Amino acid sequence: MTDVAEAFANSDFAPQREDLVFPLPPTFDNLDDERQHRKQKLAGALRLFGKLGFAEGVAGHITVRDPEETDHFWVNPFGVNFKHMKVSDLILVNHEGEVVHGNRPVNKAAFAIHGAIHQARPDVMAAAHSHSIFGKAFSALGRPLRMITQDAAMFYNDWVIHTDSGGAIVNDIADGMKMTDTLGDKKALIHRNHGLITVADTVDAAAWWFIALERACQVQLVAEAAGEPHEIPHEASQYSYDQSGNPAAGWFQFQPLWDEISREQPDLFD
Repeated sequence: MTDVAEAFANSDFAPQREDLVFPLPPTFDNLDDERQHRKQKLAGALRLFGKLGFAEGVAGHITVRDPEETDHFWVNPFGVNFKHMKVSDLILVNHEGEVVHGNRPVNKAAFAIHGAIHQARPDVMAAAHSHSIFGKAFSALGRPLRMITQDAAMFYNDWVIHTDSGGAIVNDIADGMKMTDTLGDKKALIHRNHGLITVADTVDAAAWWFIALERACQVQLVAEAAGEPHEIPHEASQYSYDQSGNPAAGWFQFQPLWDEISREQPDLFD
């Protein structure tokens, strides 16, 4: 059983009766099948980001570590629209920033940010970043993420703000390493004047954390514009985090979105 499948089986999301039909993280007999699955989820997550309006020109990237060449990661190629991404479009990049599979270039910022994260965090299989509207707006304020909704609590004590090089294009691996140092062992980083970054042990969870964080930023901006929101107490925030902020919950929350995009746009598998 894979680590994520084992975590899921031991979580509150696991079915309590054997006769209930319930999605479970897949397991694999060989690395080729696992690689193909990761690439399919990556292409689907990129399509979802496009559908949700997270695309901003050529900015933004999601990566997943290769299951065999673990110092390499798969990523969307530079200049290809999120909405059109296919499995066959994805490129494989090593930790020197060289494209070793595929015929399109890598975004320098994708390597600077994701290369640093994948090097520093062996527990991270996938990372997501885009220049989403509310993430950018929230990051410009430099404010803390407040526990004002149940959904925000999935990030309770599991996020950080990075203030260095805010607003500048991150093309230098040294800047990426600084961001990684700030990230520490957390799953979400708000880069001031830039946007959001999320990491996880699956593409599913990394994409879901990004979507959820973008919405938490949106809700906080709206609530604070209307008045002074009530804060959720520590005990309730911690309880909600324990239920919805763990890797198994992140994987599970992504599955309805995966079902939607894979049925709606099956050409992503090409």
